[in-house]
Amino acid sequence: MKFLDYFSKNIGVDLGTANSLVYVAGRGIVIREPSVAAVNNKTGQVLAIGDEAKKMVGRTPAHITVIRPLINGVISDFEMTQEMLKYFFKKIGAEGRAFHYHRAVIGAPSNLTEVERKSVEDAVIGAGATKAYVLEEPLAAAIGARLPISEPTANAVIDIGGGTTEIAIISMGGIVTSKSLKLAGDRLNEDIIRFVREEFKLAIGEPTAEELKIAIGTALPVPEKLEMAIRGRDMATGLPKELVLKETQVRAAIARSLKIMVDSAREVIESTPPELVGDILKNGIHLCGGGSLLKGLDKLLEKELLVPVEIIDDPLTAVARGCGMAVEQFDKYYSVVNNPLRPRDIKI
Repeated sequence: MKFLDYFSKNIGVDLGTANSLVYVAGRGIVIREPSVAAVNNKTGQVLAIGDEAKKMVGRTPAHITVIRPLINGVISDFEMTQEMLKYFFKKIGAEGRAFHYHRAVIGAPSNLTEVERKSVEDAVIGAGATKAYVLEEPLAAAIGARLPISEPTANAVIDIGGGTTEIAIISMGGIVTSKSLKLAGDRLNEDIIRFVREEFKLAIGEPTAEELKIAIGTALPVPEKLEMAIRGRDMATGLPKELVLKETQVRAAIARSLKIMVDSAREVIESTPPELVGDILKNGIHLCGGGSLLKGLDKLLEKELLVPVEIIDDPLTAVARGCGMAVEQFDKYYSVVNNPLRPRDIKI
């Protein structure tokens, strides 16, 4: 029992721009909530975090602000990120009580600077971990997808999250070539908001744009006709207005951003050694992250890159599962997790 208690105090954290997931060793993913917090500007009090705060987006009075502590995968509000992590850790503690975790592996974008990496480590340690290790998201996703990352063969991964898109070719336990784009699910939402405003003079919020993207957003033409009614503010009169959008219009709105993703994936493949390119043709590209669920995106990549593309099982949790597997089998993945910087330690 004592061994199980110790083992369960190792955690994996996918600290995402849109959602945060926490994997407890021996238990699996126990937290999956939006990376959002609501704050009272007058008192500085944190009113809600996660699911409850997400419900408040676009619906708060002037003295309450709903913020995202992470932007493009990077911590923009350190204190709020730490508060959010403390809340999650307390939520999974015994009877709601927070306790220290022995070891934490955190998924983060591959292009973090040393300062940004240290900020992630400090936030997790400040929230209750004793040791913190940062694992690049493409590696974490590949581990979560159970790809043979230690073998001398190419494992191509495209992880499309909320704030960043990570494209990487992995072999022999390391990243051979990669690219990190600050363009992902959130940018597609912004594209839809801008399109609706410019074409129809209708102001809509991010939740409505995301709903449009999920319901009728497509990367390629589809045989069936999709449409959805939306409501917003008429920019000419200032009054409420309802409008019906078609999938062709949403596809036009996000086309430019999708082209940038495809071109970036092409650049990564072009800079990959020839032998590994041959492996990519045989093994294909593995797609994960929330953005991978956009209808037809896998087919678009397949068409443009001339390589088989597969969406992995449960793509939303790939990074969290990878961090969890890395912390559960730490000896096996030590060389992958152990970055040049030593892990940040504290004594309790």
